Amino acid sequence: MANILPNNSEKNEFYSSIDHFIKQFTVGTLLNRSNIKKEEGVSVTAIVTFLFTVAFHGGKSMNQLVNDSERQPGFGKDTVNRFLKNERFNWRTFLLLLSEKVIATLIPYVQEDNERVLILDDSMFSRNRSKKVELLAKNYDHASGKYMKGFRMLTLGWSDGLTFIPLAKSFLSSKKKANRLSEADERVDKRTVGYKRRQEAQKKATETMFDLLNALPLNRLKASTILFDSWFGHAAVIKQVVTDYPLQVICMIKPMRATYGYQGQRYTLKELYAHLKKKRGRAIIKAEAIVSLGLNDKGDEIHAKIIFVKNRNSKGKRNWLALLSTDTELENEEIIRLYGKRWDIETFFKYCKSYLQLGKEVYGRKYDIMIAHTTIVFMRYIFFALASRNEQDPRTIGDLFYMECDELENIRFTKSLSLLLHALKELLEGEFVLSEQQVTKVLDQLIETLPTSFKEILSGNQPNQAYSTV
Repeated sequence: MANILPNNSEKNEFYSSIDHFIKQFTVGTLLNRSNIKKEEGVSVTAIVTFLFTVAFHGGKSMNQLVNDSERQPGFGKDTVNRFLKNERFNWRTFLLLLSEKVIATLIPYVQEDNERVLILDDSMFSRNRSKKVELLAKNYDHASGKYMKGFRMLTLGWSDGLTFIPLAKSFLSSKKKANRLSEADERVDKRTVGYKRRQEAQKKATETMFDLLNALPLNRLKASTILFDSWFGHAAVIKQVVTDYPLQVICMIKPMRATYGYQGQRYTLKELYAHLKKKRGRAIIKAEAIVSLGLNDKGDEIHAKIIFVKNRNSKGKRNWLALLSTDTELENEEIIRLYGKRWDIETFFKYCKSYLQLGKEVYGRKYDIMIAHTTIVFMRYIFFALASRNEQDPRTIGDLFYMECDELENIRFTKSLSLLLHALKELLEGEFVLSEQQVTKVLDQLIETLPTSFKEILSGNQPNQAYSTV
């Protein structure tokens, strides 16, 4: 691996950390278990390591790096292109195996089960300049409010409130054939995982989310709640989650024609808010209700708690937001606090696009190339997230942390609880809905937690050329 990683003394710590990461989590073994392997020639671990580091060579493209006499990796661009296009490689399994190993190292440092959550969201993967990319479609980007050419990158991740780890993803085209600008390659073997991913890309997002959930080892992730925004907050989806999986749901819901059962009547969300008695004054939580979502497929009635929260950014629109929790025993403040963890995935998307070259290294036409590329980018994020956690959380040093804790004077429980509630109150009053600028601020704060050598690499990271044009 020495011929892949540069011999720059100023960057030795950074690249040694990459080498340690690859060995610590046995990336080579995980690749083999995911059917990402070659019968002969250079090892897949060497190729993946090379692709992992492409983004950190001062803006040089893959073509420049493979021709660099000082850093020549021992293979050419054709080898890399064939590797990225292989429809038999199961990149979803690889990402899940890697994430699961990383999460296993973090779980011992989180004492409470309810601190670990799953988060589902999608982000636009734009290909506005493309014409003949497989399954390219016009998709609505709810961030910009416009239709764009590209894919919806549906992502499911894990968080303990300090570290977000991506678990699985799917590149969604469009279920409507009229919206698809290009169809799937008919030459792809129907027995391969690549063919299955192409079929999955033509489903609705609410259908694909269950494909992602089915792939997870929920018993080992130790998460009891899933968070998502109003785009997935439909009664049918919520009922299926709580019925088929050992998960509670906390999500935002928006006014639609859907109705909720309350005191023997059915109300839309607006009607329910109008019917409820409101708290006066500057209260953050204006109203609450235990409602019925209806019967699930097994004939059981599903109940949920809806809380209406003051919307400080209404700008003339409705002055409330609605959160739903299927755990009706949770306190209102706890529902808000847990839902606040959903912003971890927003930071993740922005981090990948701004610093880790998501969508800036690959302009290939093959659907498999985009799957491979995003998996490498997610792998980079996991590396940095783990580095940030090790730098920030003293508990990662093991028993030494707990030995030191025994020598410190404990703060009384009532005092610490009071401090936490006061901090939570100030947070909710000021920033319940984060703006783009606030997400950027959170991102900057995250980067500040990294070691100095890592920050220097990211600050000097410029968008580089595509490492595949096939």
